[in-house]
Amino acid sequence: MSFRLQPPAPARPNRCQLFGPASNTKLFEKMAASAADVINLDLEDSVAPSDKDIARKNAIEAINDIDWGKKTLSVRINGLDSPYWYKDVVDLMEQTNGRLDMIMIPKAGCGEDIYAVDALVSSIEAAKGSDKRIAFECIIESAAGISHVEDIAKASPRMEAISLGAADFAASMGMATTGIGGTQEAYYMLQDGQKYWSDPWHWATAKIVAACRTHGVLPVDGPFGDFSDDEGFRAQARRALTLGMVGKWAIHPKQIALSNEVFTPSAEAVQEAREILQAMEEAKARGEGATTYKGRLVDIASIKQAEVIVKSAEMIKNQ
Repeated sequence: MSFRLQPPAPARPNRCQLFGPASNTKLFEKMAASAADVINLDLEDSVAPSDKDIARKNAIEAINDIDWGKKTLSVRINGLDSPYWYKDVVDLMEQTNGRLDMIMIPKAGCGEDIYAVDALVSSIEAAKGSDKRIAFECIIESAAGISHVEDIAKASPRMEAISLGAADFAASMGMATTGIGGTQEAYYMLQDGQKYWSDPWHWATAKIVAACRTHGVLPVDGPFGDFSDDEGFRAQARRALTLGMVGKWAIHPKQIALSNEVFTPSAEAVQEAREILQAMEEAKARGEGATTYKGRLVDIASIKQAEVIVKSAEMIKNQ
């Protein structure tokens, strides 16, 4: 272990982030009643330029008036290359009643992007004398973003989560695909004449996870565009989970249950993790640094792995 310890990520459930355009007020109550851990009211890509002002007004009213329960409530502002983002931040900060938890910064390309929003948010909080500090999350959606992801992860103590936005990322990288996430038909290998599809997002996912874990930030998988393909969603979610991500976006209500299913440790996994911890406790009592469990070696590293599963399950249970 490095002398500089890896800080813990925020201890809150983030299995599913449900997105909805702030221009469609009919969705708000349904979003509040959903099983998603995080709600993202969107002012950016899902809102037409002509609707930006009304969407911002809708979001502010929804934050103030709707009972969001214990959900983490976030608003995706417009990009820093747009003429809308500064007013998004100012109005959200000045006109909401303290229920807003996070601001999502889209298309983050460098640490300075986060700094710019932080400066504005910090100034407004100081002017208002706010007791609550607004957190940040951002989306990696470009070649610049993935190149500078570690700078982005450490750019502000407000940073709590980073997501991979596959569609804009693919466009920025010049990838030959129109799909949003998932395996791609042309991205395959051949063995004995059989096609095997690998994951084109694997390297970017792993890089985001590494940056996030280094700086105590939650890594989150982004959207899966084909909401008619439940098994495709599950497959991508399981790959993300295996690589260390804590949750996934839902762009359709049916994806909420799928995401919660994948990112909630199963009863069997939790039981096994508890048994590993018990086996190691018994080994330590015997003065041993390792032991066997169901025919395989377990040691100090196994404790850390098992603790991740148990802590995750307990956090979800106690939310």
